[in-house]
Amino acid sequence: MEKERELIDRLIDLSFAEDIGDGDHTTLSCIPDTAMGKSKLLIKEEGILAGVEIAKEVFHRFDPELKVTVFMEDGTPVKPGDVAMVVEGKVQSLLQTERLMLNIMQRMSGIATMTHKYQERLKGTHTHVLDTRKTTPGMRILEKMAVKIGGGMNHRIGLFDMILLKDNHVDFAGGIDKAITRAKEYCKAKGKNLKIEIEVRNFDELQQVLDLGGVDRIMFDNFTPEMTRKAVEMVGGRFETESSGGITFDTLRDYAECGVDFISVGALTHSVKGLDMSFKAC
Repeated sequence: MEKERELIDRLIDLSFAEDIGDGDHTTLSCIPDTAMGKSKLLIKEEGILAGVEIAKEVFHRFDPELKVTVFMEDGTPVKPGDVAMVVEGKVQSLLQTERLMLNIMQRMSGIATMTHKYQERLKGTHTHVLDTRKTTPGMRILEKMAVKIGGGMNHRIGLFDMILLKDNHVDFAGGIDKAITRAKEYCKAKGKNLKIEIEVRNFDELQQVLDLGGVDRIMFDNFTPEMTRKAVEMVGGRFETESSGGITFDTLRDYAECGVDFISVGALTHSVKGLDMSFKAC
């Protein structure tokens, strides 16, 4: 949690630095320092709202005297015409925080909306949709927060909180057995209690993992639904299972009905469209 807090603070600082620089000369030139007003966050598209708590931080970090009145919390289904919040205070502050707040909330709400759509597609199964590391540089923590708000689950946050032995790791290590053995030895030597997941590309690699054990989850990479069904049967509940690689919204349920525990979808964060909203004087 402390690391998340640090990353969010640094993101907000960097975002203000890149946007305002040595001053918002448009606002400073035409709006008196004493002018007061209020603006509303107007929703213009149906979806799931996300980023409210981060927006409050943006406003208060820039100007602690801004008053934020929230009408709709994170995770709320929204529709065109809804007013999610109203912010009151110095007009100069409202104008200088507008774009950063919208960038964050539109992006996070788009991700939450997409995630909700995918998770709803899985209703009636025990499968959960996962995000990936295919995120916008610097915004990962916010994008993964949005996935959770939308009803999905986070995979690892980065390279530091889980061991995921992918095809390149296996090949460079010299095989499935060496990769798993070295990962376990590393965790023991470093005193780290990390989950170990391994990616398999075919049934031969899967059988090797089943024979060796020592992992928490097995990822079926680019398996067809038919292959996935057989793979789940081979695992027999001994390890968590995950499907990944080229899975679309249209094929999502086919994989879930094979009995996998998780389906990871990069599109939740790398191909999402922001939810339409605006910040208007009221």
